[in-house]
Parts: sequence; C-alpha cells; structure tokens
Amino acid sequence: MARSGTAAAEALEQRGVQVVRADRKLGNDDDLTLLGGVGLLVKSPGVPGENPLVVTARAHAIPVWSEVELGYRLLGEPALLGVTGTNGKTTTCELLGAIFRAAGRDVVVAGNVGSPLAAARPADWIVCELSSFQLEDVHELRCRVAVLLNLEPDHLDRHATFEAYRDAKLRIFERADAAVVPRGLGLPGIEFAADDPLPAEPRIPGAHNRENAAAATAAARATGIDDAAIAEGLRAFPGVEHRLELVRELRGVRYVNDSKATNTAAARRGVAAYGAPLRLILGGSLKGEDFGPFALELGPLVRRAYLIGEATDELARALAAAAVPYEGSGDLATAVRAASAAAEPGEVVLLSPACASYDQFENFERRGEEFRCLVQNLS
Repeated sequence: MARSGTAAAEALEQRGVQVVRADRKLGNDDDLTLLGGVGLLVKSPGVPGENPLVVTARAHAIPVWSEVELGYRLLGEPALLGVTGTNGKTTTCELLGAIFRAAGRDVVVAGNVGSPLAAARPADWIVCELSSFQLEDVHELRCRVAVLLNLEPDHLDRHATFEAYRDAKLRIFERADAAVVPRGLGLPGIEFAADDPLPAEPRIPGAHNRENAAAATAAARATGIDDAAIAEGLRAFPGVEHRLELVRELRGVRYVNDSKATNTAAARRGVAAYGAPLRLILGGSLKGEDFGPFALELGPLVRRAYLIGEATDELARALAAAAVPYEGSGDLATAVRAASAAAEPGEVVLLSPACASYDQFENFERRGEEFRCLVQNLS
C-alpha cells in the first residue's frame, strides 16, 4: 500500500466507495478472488504490470489506473504542471513550488514527491512529479505544462528496455497544452539548456542544478509568472534533502548526502558537482544498469570508492577495469568509518550510490537519514 496506495484508498473511502486493499504484506497480492465485484483497480507505482491481479483485471476489462490518474480525477481535473525525467524531478518540482509562492500563486507540490496526488488539497496550480511507473497507467490526466528534464537509461529491471522506459516517460505529453523539453533532444516544445540566461543564478550547486533551474524557469514563464518572481525563487531555494545535501564539515572534510542518486546518471552529476578530491560511497540494489561507462568517467578526483550492498561485485569489476581504487565495505556504517578515517582536509566524502536502496533500506530517504546520522556521530 505505502503512501500512494493508502492515499488512494482513503480518498475513495471518504467518498463512500468500498475499497479492497491488496498488498504483499497482507499476503493477498495474488488472490484473484479479490477482483469479484471490483469496478476499478488502482495500481501503486511499485507494482509491475505483470502482477497477477493487474493481468487478470485487464483480461476482464476492469480499468487499471495509476494513483495519479485517480488523484487527477478526484481533484476535478486541476491545473497541473507535470515534471518527469530520469533525474532532477524532485528538485525541479520543489524549486517550481518556491517560484510559484514567490509569485503569490496558490500552489501544491505533489505526486512522486511529498503528498500523493490523491491526498493533495485543491489549489490553483498543482506541481506534480511524475515517474515512469506512474505514467504507465494514465488515461485522462492532462498537464497544462508538461516538463521532461532528461532521458537516460534507468529502471531497466522493471521496463526491460530503454525504449519502453522512454515511451512511459513521454506519455506526459499526451493531452498536454505546452511542452518544455531539453534542447537537442529533437522533441517539439519550449527548449531549455544548462547554459540558458536566467533571471538569477540558483542557490543550489552543480551544473545539473543550473539545468534544473533553466527547466523551472521555462515552465514558470509558460504559466505566466514574471522574471522577478522567478529570480526570487531561484535565489531563495536551498535545495532538498538527499540531493547534494551538505551534512557537516569536520576537520576540513565535507560530508555530502546524495542518496537520491539511484542510477549512474545521477551519481555522475553528483561527482561532477565538486572540483575536490572525493571519497565516494557506491552501491545498493541493482537496477539492470551497466556500471562500466560510469566507472571509466570517474577520473582521478575519486581517491577511493567504498562499496556497499548487493551491487558490490558488479561495481568492483567495473572499477577494477577502470583502475579506480576501491574497497568493499559491506554496509553504510563501515563505509562511512573507512572514508572518514582516510579523508584529508579539502576532500569530500560523498554518498552518491548509483543504485537503488532496497537491499538494505526501505527507500533512499532512509539510506540518506542513516548516512546523516552516522556522519553527525563522527567524533
């Protein structure tokens, strides 16, 4: 059930709809008798289309909606600014929220960040983070402005091919009134790039965050917000948790939590954000990515990588082939201790795992919180 499933169930029950909950933890996620008398199946993002309940529902012409489709309809087809992409979605959505508030607009940030759409309050504008999983099962959801930030291989364990992943992402443009797209991708719409002139320089670090700011600027302008409010939002927005979050500086060493870097593209951006020697913590659960190209790009600034979790062996092979020093740490606590003991003043200990977290943590947030706690406890 998790956040979106619970929000969908509660929103329906509040409207007098009878709801049957199906969940692995309830032990009934493959009980096909649950579909008797059911007129709609609402699928949480983490549930694959191959789930027996989903397959059977489709075979019996029972509609299958994602939770965002349900939330959109329950809100009465609100003014939606949708944001998707492989990386940067949460940062861009929260930045847009700051810009809208600076402009005096009534706005809610929801979807794959913060509140599920089914639990969101009505507002003049809803900025909605949309994942490929959520976009798989939309039917009437329409964005006034639809934003694609970037498109790189991810979630191949679920989508199987990059083409299937891409097609799910591009569904954000179905029925959209306006599209905001990366320059050079060959898609129709308002283009943006990291080197665009901006009304103000963003407070958050990294070239990738300047690209996020350029996308947010283009999207805000498309809704009629002026550059003065955009500049105020860009200057004020401090960033979000688990994305290049500076936890502390101790004895000249900076400790940075980038737990949201759950794929190599995101970790690549994290590494590139610092022109300082790095102690890089990598690893977690596998998503079907090839670590070889990522390892070859790490370069001499990565003094040593500390490997954790299920991906350790695959990462070790890739790093060895690229002549990047590494050691197996097993878990996050061991990695933090080892990196801290070796780090010298001026270096950065960076958790930018390039992997999902589900082997050792409930989600990337819990991984980031554990890193933060471990770092704060360093003497």
